[in-house]
Amino acid sequence: MLTLAWPWLLLLLPLPLIFWKRSQSQQVKTGGHLNLPGVGDNGAISQQSSSKSSQFPLWIIWVLLVFAATRPLWVGDVIELPSKGRDLMLAIDLSGSMQIEDMVLDGKPVDRFSMVQHVMSDFIERRKGDKLGLILFADHAYLQAPLTQDRRSIAQFLSEAQIGLVGKQTAIGEAIALSVKRFDQAKESNRVLILLTDGSNNSGSISPDEAAAIAAKRGITIYTIGVGADVMERRTLFGRERVNPSMDLDEAQLTRLATTTHGQYFRARNSQELEQIYQEIDKLEPTDSDQLSYRPQSELFYYPLALALLVNVLLMLWRLPFIATRLTLNKSGAQ
Repeated sequence: MLTLAWPWLLLLLPLPLIFWKRSQSQQVKTGGHLNLPGVGDNGAISQQSSSKSSQFPLWIIWVLLVFAATRPLWVGDVIELPSKGRDLMLAIDLSGSMQIEDMVLDGKPVDRFSMVQHVMSDFIERRKGDKLGLILFADHAYLQAPLTQDRRSIAQFLSEAQIGLVGKQTAIGEAIALSVKRFDQAKESNRVLILLTDGSNNSGSISPDEAAAIAAKRGITIYTIGVGADVMERRTLFGRERVNPSMDLDEAQLTRLATTTHGQYFRARNSQELEQIYQEIDKLEPTDSDQLSYRPQSELFYYPLALALLVNVLLMLWRLPFIATRLTLNKSGAQ
C-alpha cells in the first residue's frame, strides 16, 4: 500500500501558479518593455518562446519535488513479532494402558489416547505466543518436538503418535528430567510442564520425586493430569461386571509432584473434564494478549527526486540551442 508520511506538503503544489499570476499582474501594471536596437526584438521573441515551451517541464519538476518532499512510503503486510510468552512442554504417556477404551467422544467409545489427542489439539491452538514442546514417554522418555512457536507442527506430531511407539511401561521421572534438560537450553521465561499419564512410574533411570525436586530448583511449574474413568463395564464369562480401569493411577504421587513445583494436580475421567482442565490451565498460565506487530515500510522519495533531476537535465539539453542562438544574436547586435 502506498502512503505519504507528510501529505500536508501537497498544499505547496499551487505555489508557482500564485507567483506566476502575481508576476503577470505586475507586468500589466508596468506595461511594455525596452527594446534594444538591433537585438531587442529578436531576444525578446526567443526568450518568450523559450519560456512558454519550458513552462510545462518546470511544472512537472515542481510536482515531482513536492511529491518527494511528502516522503512516499510503501507499507507492507502486517508482520507479528514473536512475543515473550511461556516455554510450555507437553509430556504425554504412550504406555500400553492408554489404549483402554473407557472414554466417550461424540457418543462413541474411544481409547484414552484418542481422547487426549482430540482435546489437546484445541489446547495447542489456543497457546498463541507460547513456545511449545512435545515429549512422549513409556519405557523411556523421548523428545518428539523441541520448544517452538510452530503450533501446527506440535499438533501434527501429536496426531501422528501411536500407542506402544516407545514401549509399554511408564517412565514419569525420565519425562520430567528430559523436560528440565530442554528448559535449561532455552532462555529465561515462564517454564511450565504439563504431564499427562494414566498410571504410575514403573520404568526409567530416575524417580519422579527426584526429578520434581530438580525442576523446582530450576523454577519449573508442573501441572499433572491423571487420565482414566473410575468405572467401566466389561463382558466376562459370567456376564457383565463393573471394574475400575484406573487402579494403576498413582494420584498421590502426581499430587506430590505438582505440589513440589507449585503446580496443581487434575483428574480427568472423561473428555469434558479434560477440556475443563485445559481451560483451567489457560487461566493459571494465560497467554500474552498484547501481541506486537508492525508493517514494514520502504522509502520511495528518491524515485520522484531522481525523475525530477532527469527532467531538469533533459530540459537543459533541450534549451541549449535557444541559448546558443541568443548568444549569437547578442554578439551580432554588439558589432
